[in-house]
Amino acid sequence: MDILRLNTAGSVDDGKSTLIGRLLFDTQSIPQDKLEAIAASSQRKGLDFVDLSLLTDGLIAEREQGITIDVAHVYFSTPTRKYIIADSPGHVEYTRNMVTGASTAQVSIILIDSRHGVVEQTYRHFFISTLLRIPKVLVCVNKMDLVNFSQDIFSNIVSDFYAFAEKIKFEGQIIDFIPVCSLHGDNIAKGSDRMPWYEGKTLLQELETTNLKENNDELPARMPVQYVVRPRTDEFHDYRGYAGKISSGVFKVGDTVTALPSEQTSVIKKIQKFESSLEEAHSKESVTLLLTDDIDISRGNMLVKKGQEPTAAKYIVAHVCWMAHEPLSIGKVYWLQHGNQLVKAKIDAIQHVIIPNTLEHQSATQLKLNDIAVLSLKLAHPIFADTFATNRSNGGFICVDPGTNNTVGVGFIEELYESVPVQEFAI
Repeated sequence: MDILRLNTAGSVDDGKSTLIGRLLFDTQSIPQDKLEAIAASSQRKGLDFVDLSLLTDGLIAEREQGITIDVAHVYFSTPTRKYIIADSPGHVEYTRNMVTGASTAQVSIILIDSRHGVVEQTYRHFFISTLLRIPKVLVCVNKMDLVNFSQDIFSNIVSDFYAFAEKIKFEGQIIDFIPVCSLHGDNIAKGSDRMPWYEGKTLLQELETTNLKENNDELPARMPVQYVVRPRTDEFHDYRGYAGKISSGVFKVGDTVTALPSEQTSVIKKIQKFESSLEEAHSKESVTLLLTDDIDISRGNMLVKKGQEPTAAKYIVAHVCWMAHEPLSIGKVYWLQHGNQLVKAKIDAIQHVIIPNTLEHQSATQLKLNDIAVLSLKLAHPIFADTFATNRSNGGFICVDPGTNNTVGVGFIEELYESVPVQEFAI
């Protein structure tokens, strides 16, 4: 059964947790004992309805404040497919949590409070969804009951959102709009008699009919090596396998591959997955490749098809979302984790900081928490990468503070250079 990964986003109190709770309730995905516990908790709060948002607000601080702080992962299924939802926080100070929640999403559900329309966090979350190359965005205009289910208000919000989206959405990205009332279930799993003017699909129908088969098999073949398998037993005395998860493309028995960084070549003689042997292995499969030659390969290296080598980049330009309280400044050195590669990276330049709601570019000497900017980075050793736009699986990285080992930033590669360029970039 297919798995569809979703994330919810939007400004604070737009109703993300309630929408997820309603989706679970209407698909009969809530155990009876949990539903009774939520009903009792709602009654203690003096509510005359079951507060479905409590299903995902798991932290004590969240329940006390009525907000989402951490990223909550919710699992449910229908006869059509399985779903994993990352419920991300709406407050601006928790934007880094939203980046984490959306990092693996195939569909982003962005909520907008119909009373307030498009606000700064809406722009910020859509901007991040676009940076992450999330292929489908469902914009749910929520709390339609509080604006008398007005078609005009819905239409104005659609126009405002689309005016911004047209500036930054990438080719092939799908954006659909749904007027909903999460509290009462209008257009969540069932249609709404109170909005007869809306003739589109419900949220659940959109999710059930979404066809987002990633075409990673069509991309150049890459497999970061996670582990070299050497049993050294009598039965497997000469066994040498290279284990890893194929990030993109297809490897077949008989393919000639190049090992990076050594650039040595060999031929795949066997592909193993657990105890089975395969003739070919596809993107996202974890396998062990056996080669005809014993060549120097270790963890952090990459196997690619000959003729499909990525750039061995020692200088990159990337969009970076800063996730640490301690600011980033020019000249600082961080660990850069790209796949299984870990290299030192020096911040060479801050090209500009992007203001998400206006797309304005501002000059800066530092990045603060939740800033999004274009940076230039010098690397101590080359990484074998693609741009994020061409290969989502091989074009991202994280920055790690060498003193604390905390993840302090996430990046999306825009440009790659084998050496430090002489002239300034035109971004």
